[in-house]
Amino acid sequence: MKIIERPYSEAHRQALLTAGLHPVLARVYAARRIASAAELGYEPAGLLAPSGLKGAREAAALLADAIAARSRILIVADYDADGATACAVGVRALRAMGASVDYLVPDRFKLGYGLTPELVDLAAARRPDLLVTVDNGIASVEGVARAKALGIATLITDHHLPGAELPAADCIVNPNQPGCGFPSKALAGVGVMFYVMLELRAELRSRKQFADKEPNLGALTDLVALGTVADVVPLDANNRTLVAQGLKRLRAGRGKPGLHALLRIAGRAAQDVSAFDLGFVLGPRLNAAGRLADMGLGIECLVTDDEARAANCAQELDRLNRERRTIEAAMLEQALRFLAALPESGGSSFFDPRWHQGVVGILASRLKERLHRPVVCFAPAEEGTRRVLRGSGRSIPGLHLRDCLDLVAKRHPGLIARFGGHAQAAGLTIAEADYPAFARAFEQAADELLPAEARDRVIETDGSLAAAHHTLDVARLLEAQIWGQAFPQPVFCDTFAVESQRVVGERHLKLVLARDGRRYEAMRFGSLEKDAGPLPARLRAAYRLGVNEFNGLKSVQLSVEHYE
Repeated sequence: MKIIERPYSEAHRQALLTAGLHPVLARVYAARRIASAAELGYEPAGLLAPSGLKGAREAAALLADAIAARSRILIVADYDADGATACAVGVRALRAMGASVDYLVPDRFKLGYGLTPELVDLAAARRPDLLVTVDNGIASVEGVARAKALGIATLITDHHLPGAELPAADCIVNPNQPGCGFPSKALAGVGVMFYVMLELRAELRSRKQFADKEPNLGALTDLVALGTVADVVPLDANNRTLVAQGLKRLRAGRGKPGLHALLRIAGRAAQDVSAFDLGFVLGPRLNAAGRLADMGLGIECLVTDDEARAANCAQELDRLNRERRTIEAAMLEQALRFLAALPESGGSSFFDPRWHQGVVGILASRLKERLHRPVVCFAPAEEGTRRVLRGSGRSIPGLHLRDCLDLVAKRHPGLIARFGGHAQAAGLTIAEADYPAFARAFEQAADELLPAEARDRVIETDGSLAAAHHTLDVARLLEAQIWGQAFPQPVFCDTFAVESQRVVGERHLKLVLARDGRRYEAMRFGSLEKDAGPLPARLRAAYRLGVNEFNGLKSVQLSVEHYE
């Protein structure tokens, strides 16, 4: 891996300094193409207008008519954190606006992903008048057709990339559908649903439906923030505003009882919650329900206002997350044994009949990081009497994973039963007997599509951090900002002497580093997995500046990401 420094505009850095930003933040933001402090205001008024989202007005009218007719609305959710938060936003907002609404989550182990015909038949038993998908549905051509045959209306809200054919739904809201001019294509599924609810409120307002006061949809931004960060969508300006508003609510103690319960059980203080906590503390615990059990538990944690119920849900989610970690560790160990037997350049697909289909996505992410190439991991599943493999893939910058799978599907018709996803993550189903053929086809397609410049491991840094800025105040300042996909947390680079190193927690190294006569406490997390042996006496390190809390005391700690 090569350590490089991000370029930045000196004019932008000076403008940010003049506006009063801290010197470290001024340089970091200039390297992320922020030209003025006004771009960092993150006020609600700065959000893009819902009316620009294709289908949002039609969706609002459809929902308003359903509310007026006292129709039964059933939300069909996905089983990840984005789907769960989108469902919770829909349930809370629709109930606040007078709707009769319930939700349904498919069993990923029996029905798989999306609005399938089988799921529609299951939903029909509840006698809904309108099905509303969240974080899924854009590829559900057969499912929508089945709903139509049963006389059930459908509203698709999704953000995944559409295929060649769109479902014949009554309405589709998706910023990535053809003809949608919405400037932010990076909305998560929860963001799309939030925007539909904003437009619905405007529609009901125009119909004079609010006799007393309007529902406060801003109270849902904590859920929007969680789903947005957990789904790892690019944090463009609009998404950063949504996340900032959600964090503001959580830090003020006005978040949902379920989110506060999850923070408490993880030992995190709400007033200090960060985007990192959304992605790596709350997100995994919520996702654990969909990976190992029933995401209904996660949704219940998000929709309940009963603090005791929220605490019970959080406790069970935490237990499932610990179980998920154990399963993941065993699967990773097996995968690493596979890797040891592979040639240096071979292998992007992995399968073991003992693997858990709810965890293969995490495994693919781990292997992608180690191999620096696109990876798809499969686990066995059953669809009726047929044995299939369900796969989850993760990619690296430079290769669009869904486009790669599309190329495989076009070259080998019938090889992939179904697939969908994004540039960096995708899911698919194949017949078990077709695994060797898929592995060969995917390897070839990925090799053709991956540019030469994307094959080199590179870690981008924000350059050297002056000793005067290695302070608790600067560490807290950095942690309080909005970081995430396509707007990365700062990483700095300096040369240190390694004065001491010792193993802690079986896998990590606790370090004392020295530079220019000063000593720094540092950690190299997962060192015994990443490195062949102890660190050298002198190194050039790419590191993050963080806050370490021990026995109630907080101190600055460097987290070494990579070294030369």
